[in-house]
Amino acid sequence: MSVPCGTIGCMLIQVCLNGPRGAADSAAVPLSPGAMAESAAAAVAAGAGEVHVHPKSPCGEDTLSPRAVAAALTAIRAAVSVPVGVTTGAWAEPDPERRVERVRSWTVLPDHASVNWHEPGAEAVAAALLERGVGVEAGIWSGTDGVGRFLASPLAPRVLRVLAEVTDPDPATAQDTGRELLAALGAAHGRPVLLHGEDGAAWPVLRLALRLGLDTRIGLEDVLVLPDGRRASSNAQLVLGALAHTSSDHRPS
Repeated sequence: MSVPCGTIGCMLIQVCLNGPRGAADSAAVPLSPGAMAESAAAAVAAGAGEVHVHPKSPCGEDTLSPRAVAAALTAIRAAVSVPVGVTTGAWAEPDPERRVERVRSWTVLPDHASVNWHEPGAEAVAAALLERGVGVEAGIWSGTDGVGRFLASPLAPRVLRVLAEVTDPDPATAQDTGRELLAALGAAHGRPVLLHGEDGAAWPVLRLALRLGLDTRIGLEDVLVLPDGRRASSNAQLVLGALAHTSSDHRPS
C-alpha cells in the first residue's frame, strides 16, 4: 500500500527483507523461505507496499538458483498479495553469462528484479529479465559509473523504476550525496525513482525521499537500527519507523 497522501502526493514504501546480511548481522534477518514469508507479512501489515528479497542458499548465502528463487517467491506470495522482487546482484553470481543463464532458468518469476547498472553484464541481465516479462529496477549507486551507463542505455526507457541508492555512510553528508545522485540522473528517461540509503545513510535519505515525494524503501537489508539508534527487532518495526516519518513530514496544507 502507499503511504498517506500529503501535499507532495502519495509514495511507496518498499520493504527490503534481508539483503546479503546473515544471522551474524542480526537474529532478525530472515534467511529461510518461511522466515522471509513471515517477515514480509508483518511488514506489509505494518504498511509496506512492496517486498524486495534476496533468496538464500542452505548456507545462508545469496543465490540466484531457480530452486531458491522459487522457494522464496512461493512462500512470500502465500503470505502477501503485494509485488515481490528479487536481487540479481553480482555477488550472488559473479560470472555475467552465468547470471543471465540463471535468470533464464527461473521456474517461478518475480514481479521485478533489481539490476545494479555499474556491474559487469548489467545490460544483458536486464535484457533477459525484460524478455521474460519481469520488471527491472535499475540500481544506480552513488560513487559508481552507474548513472552514465544507465543514461546511455537503450534499455533505460523500458525499466520499471530507478533504484537510486546512496552508499555514503556519513549521516551528515548522505542527503547531499542523494541530491547529487538525483541531479546526475536528471529526468531518468522519465522513469519513476525510488530513493534510499544504506546503513548510516538509510534514515537521512529516507527523510529526503519523503520531502521530495519520491518512493523509498526500508528494511534490514538497508539498516539494522531504528531512527533513535536502537536495534530493530523486525522489518515491520522499521516500516513503522518509516511511516512515523511520513506522519510528521506530510501534513496537508
